[in-house]
Amino acid sequence: MNDFLILLLAFVQGQALGWVFFGGLWWTVRKSVASNRPWLWFFASAVLRMSIVLSGFYWVGRGHWERLLVCLLGFVTARLIVTWLTRTRAGSRIHQVEEADCAPKP
Repeated sequence: MNDFLILLLAFVQGQALGWVFFGGLWWTVRKSVASNRPWLWFFASAVLRMSIVLSGFYWVGRGHWERLLVCLLGFVTARLIVTWLTRTRAGSRIHQVEEADCAPKP
């Protein structure tokens, strides 16, 4: 197979892994806010997301540092895209949410 095509596929797979990881993180934060046990959401999500991403990097790399580097580049670009998309989407709702009164009353 052509080397360029292999590296392009590694980039796309890195982006997919980034979408899974950072999209899952965004989803976890949204779910944990309304949960009685947010630590469970964060722990389970972190273990699952890291397992998927590390397995994906291991599978994509297969002993070739070039593939691993391009996969990492795709992962980082997916992070930038997910961060940008979630910031613009959530930014319009931030001002609508009232602040929680967590301070003890005197």
